[in-house]
Amino acid sequence: MIVPQLPLGSVVEAAVYWISDTFGFALDAFSGVFKFFIDIFKDVLMAMPPLLFVVLLAVLAYVIGRKDWKLALGTALGFIVILSMDLWEYSMETIALVISSAALALIIGIPLGILAAKSETLYRILRPILDLMQTMPSFVYLIPAVIFFGLGNVPGMIATVVFSMPPAIRLTTLGITQVPTELVEVADAFGSTSWQKLIKVEIPVALKTIMAGVNQCIMLALSMVVIASMIGARGLGYQVLIGIQRVDIGLGFEAGLGIVIIAIVLDRLTQHLTPK
Repeated sequence: MIVPQLPLGSVVEAAVYWISDTFGFALDAFSGVFKFFIDIFKDVLMAMPPLLFVVLLAVLAYVIGRKDWKLALGTALGFIVILSMDLWEYSMETIALVISSAALALIIGIPLGILAAKSETLYRILRPILDLMQTMPSFVYLIPAVIFFGLGNVPGMIATVVFSMPPAIRLTTLGITQVPTELVEVADAFGSTSWQKLIKVEIPVALKTIMAGVNQCIMLALSMVVIASMIGARGLGYQVLIGIQRVDIGLGFEAGLGIVIIAIVLDRLTQHLTPK
């Protein structure tokens, strides 16, 4: 028996081009807005003297780490290493792209996770979509991103958002659904509205799990830095790509080390934000 060919690829391709042609004006508007915010964030980071940035970040790490001087010292030393490798500008571009992407992913993901926890129907709809987003090779995201938004930081940001959003949705849903029923019943007994119950009971109890989703979202965003450089996203990932193209081991290693340092610092800071 000959199985008929399923033209799924052609259908998806036609749908992507139809969206690009039909909603091109809206996509251009979104692209302009996203580019504006990335550029503003990058310009703010670049305007700050490097040593001042290092000191402020170390102080922030000391405060977030609850007077953990080792975290503050490690943060400062890490960024001094980046500065000594002459990768400061590229690092600031990477941080701007990662934080912007993670922020957008969390703005969308956490509310969706809360809604999915409240609606079994919505969760059943989202679950296969999240499975697709997490298991689809990340390179595939780059194709429609380029078609919709061209080359540069914006398509890199969009691809990063799609790749990094699922943990935020899943862990927010998990945290809200694991809130003890007794606490919810007590809130109901005191006449709390759904909004009061969410803000004062469910989110505080689920905060540890939600923050784990925030941490994973940021780490996945950083993991897309090199891949996004293939469609014009700047920063350390682009330096790694140049190192690969030129077979320049030194350049690739230094840029990769810069990404590792940023990843470790962001990971430790978000971990300390999580309630004990």
